[in-house]
Amino acid sequence: MKFYLFLLALLFNAAVYAAGGHGHGHDDATQEAPPEGPHGGRLLQSDALNLELTIFESGIPPEMRIFPYQPDGNPIDPEQIEMTVTLNRTGGEQDLIDFTPENDYLLGDLEIVEPHSFEVEVSANYQDKNYHWHFESYEGRAEIPDRLLALSGVETETAGPQTLTLTKTVYGIISKAEDSVFHVHAPYPGIVQSVLVNTGDKVKKGQRLLTVLNQQTLQTYSVTSPAAGEVTLRPIKKGDHTDMGTLVEVSDLSRVWVEMSMFPQDIEAISKGMKVKVSDLHGEQSAVTELDYLSPQMTGGHIARARSTLKNTEGNWRPGMHVIAKVITEKIEVPLAVRRSALQTFREMPVVFARFGNLFEVRMVQLGQQDDEYIEVTGGLNPGTDYVTQNSYLLKAEVLKDGASHDH
Repeated sequence: MKFYLFLLALLFNAAVYAAGGHGHGHDDATQEAPPEGPHGGRLLQSDALNLELTIFESGIPPEMRIFPYQPDGNPIDPEQIEMTVTLNRTGGEQDLIDFTPENDYLLGDLEIVEPHSFEVEVSANYQDKNYHWHFESYEGRAEIPDRLLALSGVETETAGPQTLTLTKTVYGIISKAEDSVFHVHAPYPGIVQSVLVNTGDKVKKGQRLLTVLNQQTLQTYSVTSPAAGEVTLRPIKKGDHTDMGTLVEVSDLSRVWVEMSMFPQDIEAISKGMKVKVSDLHGEQSAVTELDYLSPQMTGGHIARARSTLKNTEGNWRPGMHVIAKVITEKIEVPLAVRRSALQTFREMPVVFARFGNLFEVRMVQLGQQDDEYIEVTGGLNPGTDYVTQNSYLLKAEVLKDGASHDH
């Protein structure tokens, strides 16, 4: 364990990109914090034109606003500026933004979608002179060498279409099937002479269970098992009279019932014949069966009773055991889904880590329907993108360690 932790520490100390990243202008040679303008944005400077780049996202979709200044800090009328900004994103995507004047700034014509991680190229024309800047603005990003990546156990797969199995989860209990429980009685009144079985014994059909002295004929006769199974109740003992009712109970436990409780909101989506996945409370064993009974009426507690039958040849499903039952209500095809194990949170948004060679970067995803393994993605991730499915928390730890700033 200590060696494993050492390897992980070594791995993530070797990352060269991380959230918050570092930025530079077209002629920067240092990694010092870039200058900020009066609105808290990135300040690009030149001999006659300064531009403050901001991303405004307070109550509206993120948009780029650029404030122009003279070198002494006095504002410039945005009507005098013509400009474009190109955002080069990981994976080859590119956003080309044009601007129009609005109030005291220039407003971009594209929504700046998450993540706000890109190389930025700025071109402006002011007083018949062209100005250009280039800088990097990264967040939620890490780059890992091959050797250390192999040691980390990070696994990936390609995002694409999936079939989701939608379920309703209810709870139940294993019980003996009513038609497999046999109550053994004596055909003639008498006194029990011997009892040949005990509770828990396995018996065969026709096997002798006890002998009885017929009180009318004074002849001894045998009482046999009506079916193969297990002795689940044996109240009788030697010397008892047979008029006590059930002498021995034999239960065939090769199949059992799953008795489930369903609330009104469950019943709306559930019907007889649907497949049911039954699991024990610890998830150690499971089986698939189908719903073969749904009560037409509710109990006094507004609960409907439902039932499935399980094969139990190994005897693992014991009557009285509490179980979780997931009723499969629907199977749907979705165009894009990711594994639930891939999901992390970054800046309080759900994300997956997209992989581009040795570079990993967050993708803020919009989510839809889900099943036990996959969750639908309705936005934020392109089909065909490789993404991290296992140990993505290690990447999250790395980008958070180096600061997940989101300043514009």
